[in-house]
Amino acid sequence: MRTDSRLSRMLHVLLHMARHERPATSETIARMLGTNPVVVRRTMAGLRDAGYVRSEKGHGGGWSIACDLSQVSLLDIHRAVGGPTLFAIGNESDNPACAVAQVVNIAIDDALREAEALLLDRLGAVSLAELATAFDARCQKTLGPVSQSDED
Repeated sequence: MRTDSRLSRMLHVLLHMARHERPATSETIARMLGTNPVVVRRTMAGLRDAGYVRSEKGHGGGWSIACDLSQVSLLDIHRAVGGPTLFAIGNESDNPACAVAQVVNIAIDDALREAEALLLDRLGAVSLAELATAFDARCQKTLGPVSQSDED
């Protein structure tokens, strides 16, 4: 089963963008992610609509951060990229006639609701600024001081 990596990929992009003075083009982001610029524009549009990035056309244009990273959580980004389903597991049938299936479905539904609430709470508790700080600390620890051009 294929996983939905939009959240992870956009967090990656946003952290890079936060460390660069110049806008990032869809083509540059697409190369970084190994995807097509059209996919980048489609995904970034959700971030733009939520006010987290802005885009400018023309020479020198591209995508840039439009928010205070400390005010944006991972949950905010999750929602901006479409809030994909968090878990791939589920019930075989929503309206089973079998009593065993009914009991199993209730147990699975309860566990999934609890797990989703826990995950959403955790995503809501972590800001982009916290990720940026962790990124900077990791770079300092493993690479020493990192200049703007060394990050990619």
